[in-house]
Amino acid sequence: MAHSRREFCKNSAAVVAGAGLVSAIPGLTSCSKQDKIRYGVIGVNGMGFTNIMRFMEQPDTELVAMCDVDENILKRRVGDAKEYFKKVNEKAGNANLPEPEIRLYKDFREMIDQKDIDAVIIGTPDHWHCLPFLEACEKGKDIYIEKPLANTIGECIVMEEYARKYKRVVQVGQWQRSGQHWQDAISYIHSGKLGNIRTVKCWAYLSWLKPTPRPDGVAPEGVDYNFWLGPAPERPFNPNRFHFHFRWWWDYAGGLMTDWGAHLLDFALYGMKAGVPKTIISVGGNFSIDKEAMETPDTQTTIYEFDNFMLHWEHAVGIDLGPYNRGHGIAFIGDKGTLVADRGGWEVIPEKAGQEGAIEAVPRQNGDGKDAANHVRDFLDCLRTRKKTRASIEIGKDIAILSHMGNIAYRTGNKLQWDDIKKEFTNNEEATSLIWPQYRSPWKFPQH
Repeated sequence: MAHSRREFCKNSAAVVAGAGLVSAIPGLTSCSKQDKIRYGVIGVNGMGFTNIMRFMEQPDTELVAMCDVDENILKRRVGDAKEYFKKVNEKAGNANLPEPEIRLYKDFREMIDQKDIDAVIIGTPDHWHCLPFLEACEKGKDIYIEKPLANTIGECIVMEEYARKYKRVVQVGQWQRSGQHWQDAISYIHSGKLGNIRTVKCWAYLSWLKPTPRPDGVAPEGVDYNFWLGPAPERPFNPNRFHFHFRWWWDYAGGLMTDWGAHLLDFALYGMKAGVPKTIISVGGNFSIDKEAMETPDTQTTIYEFDNFMLHWEHAVGIDLGPYNRGHGIAFIGDKGTLVADRGGWEVIPEKAGQEGAIEAVPRQNGDGKDAANHVRDFLDCLRTRKKTRASIEIGKDIAILSHMGNIAYRTGNKLQWDDIKKEFTNNEEATSLIWPQYRSPWKFPQH
């Protein structure tokens, strides 16, 4: 792996220890059916901390380590974690349990080296998914990783290879796979009642963020910005490229296409029992939000051509109202009716309702809100059984690749053709060049 490691680790350890961030915890060997599953988290600001809460709610887990290059976030989140631990155990009638002892790290490699850690949660920005994943595989850790699986197609391919080689249990954070109402909707689709499904539409219309340009500046004190950039190109610090906002820049992520597409496009493939598309075309642009504040398109439409249906993706940042009066969703459009699903529930709208031969409408079937909790439970159970998770490495790889295909088609401006055997685009060299990442030294991507 990467790395000019000895000097880097030495410097990092000195910084962390000097800040008083390392604390001892009794050791445990690998988990058994009687032991708690001990886990560490890399990236604890956003979804990383959300995952900590979902894991803490499971009685057979123990948080033993947290890692982040932002010392401010790290110190705050360790307090949040202990407070949430107290809340969970008071609710369960275990108010007298001692608070957890949590070791804190700035270098993920040091955390992964710890022998008492059974599983690693990766909640970093997308460009930092691959290297910690590979390191965790090599060190025998099982992995819960946020979606999308990685920031390039090539990284996804190598990550799957490592997971198989080292026989790791992997759960990708596509937690809708564990939602009961989603499973019920899929069962209806697979029943054939909708007739021939020729079109599937997925969309995400989200108004919760409209960034405005901000000047470059100095990274906040306590942030190792060079480490935060990691394998990405060297850039001046800008708050619009940092923490939550990273998702709007190609260096670190793929915008809504990979962010929400990893959830919704996943169910399109699941419902249609589909593999890879024959062709991909995508158009859009920054029509509402200044390009100085957001590099990925604020508005985008992508069409994937399969053998027997078309898959449409569309998104808009800064707008709430999408198709079927929903901000996000999936519509399976068949000859006899359309099934529309979102995170709240699903329903069926008949074609030619009330006429002879029409299928019955299905009123909205609401979800129970337990998707994420169920997803964590599935991961923990699979750690013990060594069975495939509901969002396995293969599932996470396939949908991340599909999402990246859409972005590559947008960035090249061409209709692309994909060769799944060679893992390359057959008609566009520029598109093929975007498959594999270019890492900034001293970080190194494995030979492929």
